[in-house]
Amino acid sequence: MRRVLLLNVTYEPLTTVGLRRAVCLVLCGKAEVVHDGGGQVLHSATVTVAAPSVIRLRRYVRIPHRNRVPLTRAALMRRDNFRCAYCGRHAETIDHIIPRSRGGQHTWENCVASCQMCNHRKADRMLEELGWELLNQPVVPRGAHWRLIGAQYDGDPAWETYLGRISAALSGGYKPTPRTPRSHAWPSVESGGAGGIPRKLRDPARSA
Repeated sequence: MRRVLLLNVTYEPLTTVGLRRAVCLVLCGKAEVVHDGGGQVLHSATVTVAAPSVIRLRRYVRIPHRNRVPLTRAALMRRDNFRCAYCGRHAETIDHIIPRSRGGQHTWENCVASCQMCNHRKADRMLEELGWELLNQPVVPRGAHWRLIGAQYDGDPAWETYLGRISAALSGGYKPTPRTPRSHAWPSVESGGAGGIPRKLRDPARSA
């Protein structure tokens, strides 16, 4: 589903919301359109509305301070841009770098996005045992704007003005780069080569 950037009344980016939610906020008078979606128009029986790309709340919403960003599947996938940390292909699952069965913790630093094939091949083994390497080192997203994790990957140039340094601060320097996916034809371990949530994010717009 297409996402829309939601700004505070001060133009501070808060989060992204679905297109339907964004249109509802505008029609209810809780937000105004800052940038439209490049000419796309939505029609109903009685109303025609330009599809927004960026909207701004009409009332100020305070961002609660968090000492640590909650680790959820959605947030982790956004941090890793839905790319497998082992081969670079599209990720569908989460993997613990150090397996839980071997003392690994469920933390940002020990969790990465993974495709099903790499997850299955890695199983409960260590990277050193397989000869694998991570494409990027996982880090903890930081800052009050944790709801915007991965927003820089959504590709709408109209957002760049508002995201700016926030995206870099969130990732803590973690920048997944496009890579040519590795072949999944991993050599077997025997041959000496490479082998194999909790709370929802609260939508600030609902308190508007």
